[in-house]
Amino acid sequence: MDRTEKLEPGSDGPVVAARPQRADAQRNRARILEAAENVFAVEGIEVPVDLIAEKAGVGVGTLYRHFPTKEKLCEAVLLDRLSALTVDAQALADAEDPKAAFFNFLEHVVEEGAAKRDLMVAVMGAGLEFEEASVAVKDGLRDAIGVLLERAQAVGAVRSDVTPTAVLSLVGATCQATAHAGAAPACDVLTIVCDGLRVQGGQPA
Repeated sequence: MDRTEKLEPGSDGPVVAARPQRADAQRNRARILEAAENVFAVEGIEVPVDLIAEKAGVGVGTLYRHFPTKEKLCEAVLLDRLSALTVDAQALADAEDPKAAFFNFLEHVVEEGAAKRDLMVAVMGAGLEFEEASVAVKDGLRDAIGVLLERAQAVGAVRSDVTPTAVLSLVGATCQATAHAGAAPACDVLTIVCDGLRVQGGQPA
């Protein structure tokens, strides 16, 4: 982020103030993320960053100014996808069928996780502080899921004791578990998770 200095009245020195990225810098960042996601999907995460820069139409130096390491680039791609999932959930907030909207969205999340398996492994294996970096994005996703959950509970499709935090944790754990080699297919694990979320005989409605 660009920075500028200004003097506060009565202060002894300059105060550093953040300034939003220029429009061209924002466009470059968006192009890099899009190119990285596409290249990773086709070539794998071992692809040289030079190829990503070329696909994005920027210089390698520009890429490194935004993402100093490939791990940070992987992290940014995942955060971008989480933000996109939030938008997807918000778009279902007024769906005619609350039950279908809720369970179909969970399936959508797990499918996205399976598609980004290599990225997830790279981020987890690199020991990045992804949890800290993703707090704000996950909060937004949890709130969006909460709306879908509340509507599904209102029509008796999901147990009343289930919370948005529990749903996010279960789906996140499913994505992480199925990212490991030899793990059960994501759809099979999600089926078991969804069965536990549905109202059953003797469970709270």
